[in-house]
Amino acid sequence: MELTQNKTSATFIALLARYDEFLKQYIYPLELKAVYGSFKASLPELQALREIAKKEGLFAPHLSKEEGGLGLSLQEFGRISEILGKSPIGHYVFNCQAPDIGNMELMHQFASKELKEKYLKPLQKGEIRSCFAMTEPENAGSNPVHLSTTAVKVGDEYIINGHKWFTSSADGAAFTIVMAITDPENSNPYQRASMILVPLDNPGFKLVRNIPIMGDIGEDYMSHGEVKFINCRVPASNLIGQEGQGFALAQERLGPGRIHHCMRWIGICERAIELMCRRALTRMLDPGKPLASQQTIQNWIAESVASVKASRLMVLATAQKIDEEGAKAAKEDISTIKFFVSDVLMNTLDRAIQVHGGLGITDDTLLSFWYRHERGARIYDGPDEVHKSVLAKRILKQFAGS
Repeated sequence: MELTQNKTSATFIALLARYDEFLKQYIYPLELKAVYGSFKASLPELQALREIAKKEGLFAPHLSKEEGGLGLSLQEFGRISEILGKSPIGHYVFNCQAPDIGNMELMHQFASKELKEKYLKPLQKGEIRSCFAMTEPENAGSNPVHLSTTAVKVGDEYIINGHKWFTSSADGAAFTIVMAITDPENSNPYQRASMILVPLDNPGFKLVRNIPIMGDIGEDYMSHGEVKFINCRVPASNLIGQEGQGFALAQERLGPGRIHHCMRWIGICERAIELMCRRALTRMLDPGKPLASQQTIQNWIAESVASVKASRLMVLATAQKIDEEGAKAAKEDISTIKFFVSDVLMNTLDRAIQVHGGLGITDDTLLSFWYRHERGARIYDGPDEVHKSVLAKRILKQFAGS
């Protein structure tokens, strides 16, 4: 499949430039304070930026025009996501951050009219936030068939009990979508779980803690929550889709989600390369001899730029395939970009830190934040090793018996 080039119209290029300029004018000056200081204390300033984004017609670019967005294809949004990824708060300001964007896409397709009205619309407007509770500390995330959280239907309610963690952004969220076992006796393990919406003001929900990530305890949107559901009662009408569809819905959510992640990682790489180049040109080994004069540094810059270009083409081609044929048809491509781009991300960050020397491991730049928080890129949404194994088996099957 050839990647089409019809997304480079003058209008779309101008739109990309507007997002880039918005980051430089409004977001870059605030990001260190929001990331390394108190995120909650920065919320009034971030909300003010959201209002500016709304006035400029740039808010929630992933939504349809009818829902207040720009009506972009996944491939088009990928280009914007790359730009927003250059700052840790870029997607947040424009209300297209994970896990909210995944929940918006999921609810748009499968939630009832009532749930859309009560929860989806305010989420799309940026009036509330959400989270997604799937991973459990007692079970391997690489095989989500094994879940311990249960949702037992009693009358017109579900009673949910379970223990989740890495329920990202639970701190301050209005609701979560939880994956729970509703039919434990089903002979098909992929039809045992369902997705259910739980308001977080429910007395049966408990935020145990914000999990420290390599020593960094995030708060609010920047948090990763450990949570418990203790006899948590919700109306049966809070079911998303049908009973037993949990794993199918998870795949619908994760396909486009990996495009979002990968393009955000590419944006991080671009910012890291920019920081690396500026440092290489200004840090002097001797008078008149910058770091940039060293061949090793030149190799790192060239290799990083080439890897990012390859990643971008690969991800946009996958986004185009999802747009045209659906996520199921792009399963191999989705696995490929997940492990390929996460590896490019970590290599690029490592090189940028090395070029910065001691400065690179301080909190005076964004590099240390990204190095801590983005190491998880090789783990979440399925460990890289699992994606490689799945892809290799599919490739080998083509040659078996030939």
